[in-house]
Amino acid sequence: MGAEEHRKKSIKSVVCAVITVSDTRTEETDESGRRIREILESKGHSVKKYALVKDDIQKIQSILRECMEDNEVSAIILNGGTGVSMRDGTIEAIESFSEKDLPGFGELFRILSYEEIGAAAMLSRAAAFVSEGKAVFAIPGSTAAVGLAVEKLIAPELGHLVSEVSK
Repeated sequence: MGAEEHRKKSIKSVVCAVITVSDTRTEETDESGRRIREILESKGHSVKKYALVKDDIQKIQSILRECMEDNEVSAIILNGGTGVSMRDGTIEAIESFSEKDLPGFGELFRILSYEEIGAAAMLSRAAAFVSEGKAVFAIPGSTAAVGLAVEKLIAPELGHLVSEVSK
């Protein structure tokens, strides 16, 4: 069976959690978190949980654990904290949760980013993996980056990915 046939038989609506990692944003100023929710919902998915957390490894791990334990949530999207500055700790916070890496996600994201922003795309540590039967994505926090990641990569394959993970 080809990818298109798999997609047709896949889950159509995935329940998601969206986590914004930022030391400076508030719920009112979190354009990226809002954009992720808008895109997911426009594609037929739902967002059960939204959280804003400081860029602190223990706080990120705590909210991720909370989302992992929610049996209704099948996908978790973290945005922010994926760069290379000293404060960027999302990848370090979540890497111990990974059971199966999805390296193609980060590779594709950086290719698409390169087409838009050039060589600066190499500074992104965008990543995805499967853990405890859930799809987990970590993407940069800029509104342009979340638009690119969610519109072009995550939303189109989310149902297919979750269907495969649940087998």
